[in-house]
Amino acid sequence: MKYRKLGSTGEELPALGLGCMGMSQAYGEPDDEESVATLNLALELGVTFWDTADVYGPYTNEELISRVLVPNRDKIFIATKFGFTKNSEGGLAFDGSPAYMKKCIEGSLKRLNVDVIDLYYAHRIDPNVPVEEMVGAMSQLVKEGKVRYLGLSEPSAASIRKAHAVHPIAAIQSEYSLLSRDVEQEILTVCTELGIGFVSFSPLARGLVTNTVEMEKLPENDTRKILPRFQQEEHWENNKKLAEAFAEFAAGKQCTPAQLALAWVLAQGDNIIPIPGTKRRKYLQENVAALEVTLTSSDIKAIEETLVKYPNVGNRYHEEAAKMVNR
Repeated sequence: MKYRKLGSTGEELPALGLGCMGMSQAYGEPDDEESVATLNLALELGVTFWDTADVYGPYTNEELISRVLVPNRDKIFIATKFGFTKNSEGGLAFDGSPAYMKKCIEGSLKRLNVDVIDLYYAHRIDPNVPVEEMVGAMSQLVKEGKVRYLGLSEPSAASIRKAHAVHPIAAIQSEYSLLSRDVEQEILTVCTELGIGFVSFSPLARGLVTNTVEMEKLPENDTRKILPRFQQEEHWENNKKLAEAFAEFAAGKQCTPAQLALAWVLAQGDNIIPIPGTKRRKYLQENVAALEVTLTSSDIKAIEETLVKYPNVGNRYHEEAAKMVNR
């Protein structure tokens, strides 16, 4: 395993983490037996940075992870998140208030069955709660010994600066892949400037760049059926061609498209840790092998030239979900 430092914390984490959401929701039916086997294999391979959230499942992913986390607590760096809830109509909402956070942290500690969480994220930025107030309340969790480090998910550069002025932010988590590059405009620069680690979720663009997605075979409960890049025909036709071209380039590098895509993310900065999600051992092994893929400057240039040929990739979220991203 190769390692990278988490911002200015002094923590050395595996250069590739594990996103656990898909074990409990979003991508077809859960398979707890295979997920537990995948978690155990991750431990063997040195992939000991695991990412979850209270809302995954909802409220079942943390319990699933605890089955492997608890007997191996000293080996695993566990990250979880708080804030998502339901509105009066039953839709998704976000609550970043100190009162809700205090409720959430107790729930996560209980479900994970641990005394302390290594990295605790606010899952979004609440427009109704000043970020300074939210992070100030989160900092109390550090003082109480319930949390070691603080993080933010999908914040703006301005929110990062305000938060970091209240309490050191260890990690920023946002979507970052070949197809989702908004963070290159400001976020990555701010993280480097302030000594904050950057955690890349969905580094495989929800499987799109692997050239294996067949829309007609996806189960009805697969979240990709409602995402513009997959669901809207003009984007899907573009993205199929892009994935095919990318796969052809990967074959020339004697690696899989997934490995090439992860190698590209890793090459964007030493403070970046991708956390590709999977619930299957074979994909975990494939992802870990990406750490052995080396990209030259000419490789990166060729990848960029491929992307330029297929620009109509579409938005990563539908309109309602996009509104919850703090930009």
